[in-house]
Amino acid sequence: MTQKSKVYFMGLRVHPGTNLLQRLEELSLKAGMLSLDLKKKFTAIKIHFGEPGNLAFIRPNYLSVISRLIQGAGGIPFLTDSNTLYKGRRSNAVDHLQSAMENGFSPATTGSHVIIADGLKGTDFREMRIDQNHCKTAKIGAAVADADVLISVNHFKGHELTGFGGAIKNIGMGCASVGGKLEMHSNSQPLMVRKNCVGCGLCVKNCNYDAIHLDAEKKAVIDASKCVGCGQCVAVCRYNAAQVKWDAKGTQEKIVEYTLAVLQGKPHFHFNFLMNISPNCDCWPSNDMAIVPDIGILASFDPVAIDRASVDLVNQAPIVPMSILGGKEAPLKDKFCEVFPNTNWKLGLEYAEKLDLGTQDYELIEA
Repeated sequence: MTQKSKVYFMGLRVHPGTNLLQRLEELSLKAGMLSLDLKKKFTAIKIHFGEPGNLAFIRPNYLSVISRLIQGAGGIPFLTDSNTLYKGRRSNAVDHLQSAMENGFSPATTGSHVIIADGLKGTDFREMRIDQNHCKTAKIGAAVADADVLISVNHFKGHELTGFGGAIKNIGMGCASVGGKLEMHSNSQPLMVRKNCVGCGLCVKNCNYDAIHLDAEKKAVIDASKCVGCGQCVAVCRYNAAQVKWDAKGTQEKIVEYTLAVLQGKPHFHFNFLMNISPNCDCWPSNDMAIVPDIGILASFDPVAIDRASVDLVNQAPIVPMSILGGKEAPLKDKFCEVFPNTNWKLGLEYAEKLDLGTQDYELIEA
């Protein structure tokens, strides 16, 4: 019988004389982050800096606590993320760094420098052999691949490609170089539902690969030979015309395989922030209202267990009435499946268990 993984939980209530930053330090210590050998170790803190215009990302103040604890243990922390495949303000290191600074991530606010993992144009990577079902090798951003330790700090929220974004999504997709992201997306090209298209042209304007055009009837058409499946058109379409055409299992399993590539042989630890739980990824240049109230922060050595615990806590929480789920019957059995009915988030966790990345069987411990 599989042993349960420990997932530590911190609620957001505080007593007089304490604050959430102090509580996060207590959570980190109780969950055992400092049991890692950090002395003189380059420690990558994997964070999503947030696309400018999106305000749901994790506040930099929390990163200052984690950075200080690592430095106190003799470690050398740095904040990192890889460039994006889609067209936006984080698709090259210059714009990515500027975006991070605009959103408050700097040495002055966090105590750590920011390094874009896959370099100026997304081509600085290490090809790591994993010999898995989909990927024999994985293209991982060099700064992450070369780091001695990985700490993932994840904003838990919905995601149109994987149902939700947590530790596994942030590590697997987030640490991949641009070429690695292309490999993970390439089997899941979107579908244009013609009757829903109003011809606004947003998908055409935002496609980084010139793969979409409006035909004579002002309907969007995708050129499958050019489409890389990055999902940008799905993200910007407001009329449900651009939809995910699922090879969901293949895409989610590739993300898991890339997570394996990042974590194999590397000490690691994970935080999931269940706050501002927006229906979509922080890659969007805006954020919709949270679907449930803020819940708390989780910490664990097991990326599978922490993601499963996060899903369960969201599904146990009440719906925010004015959110995208407002008016739905409560409580819903699965809020992320309600937001993305064509997405089965369970596929990723099941495959992660198969690759021994962790277990969905967990013990939730109050910190």
